[in-house]
Amino acid sequence: MWMVVGLGNPGSKYERNRHNAGFRVVDDLARRHALSLKGSKLGGDLAAGVITTPRGRERAVLLKPMEFMNLSGFAVQRAAKFHDVAVDQIVVAHDEIDLDPGVLRVKRGGGHGGHNGLRSIIEQLASPDFLRIRIGVGKGPSQKGDAASWVLADFSDDAAANELCGKAADAVEVLLGLGVTAAMNQFNGKPDKGEPKKPPSS
Repeated sequence: MWMVVGLGNPGSKYERNRHNAGFRVVDDLARRHALSLKGSKLGGDLAAGVITTPRGRERAVLLKPMEFMNLSGFAVQRAAKFHDVAVDQIVVAHDEIDLDPGVLRVKRGGGHGGHNGLRSIIEQLASPDFLRIRIGVGKGPSQKGDAASWVLADFSDDAAANELCGKAADAVEVLLGLGVTAAMNQFNGKPDKGEPKKPPSS
């Protein structure tokens, strides 16, 4: 059994924010595989069912924690315990300011890099060894601005953001079916059109 977690903040005001890229990935997977996300006593919107991968069907739980980003780990821990999902079978899709806009990276383990959702998950699971789908959103035009303001602002191109998060959903399917190494080989570092690139300095 796998669990795919998408990170974001609940509420319509946050829906199109860069910080909600993970929610978009889980929503995309739910649509593709006809899974219905519903509110759960575990602390998030959840669906359990089957995901079709390049190597067949895999049982999975989809989860969108609904207790705000810095408390995401509580729902993840409760859902993992309830569904008996091991840490190394948890995949977390999240925005990543340390990657250029439009870049995807698949990763196993690591730190939280200042991301409050990852920090909470690591604390509640008492382990950093889950898998990650990192969705590059960059740090803003100056690359030195307020990170919180940047990630809590909407994507500048919503259609391109949907395409990028769709690629992240593709990466989840490959990871579940073929393994993390195959997903890394196929997706790591490949740019998409998630945001306009910073113009070269003159």
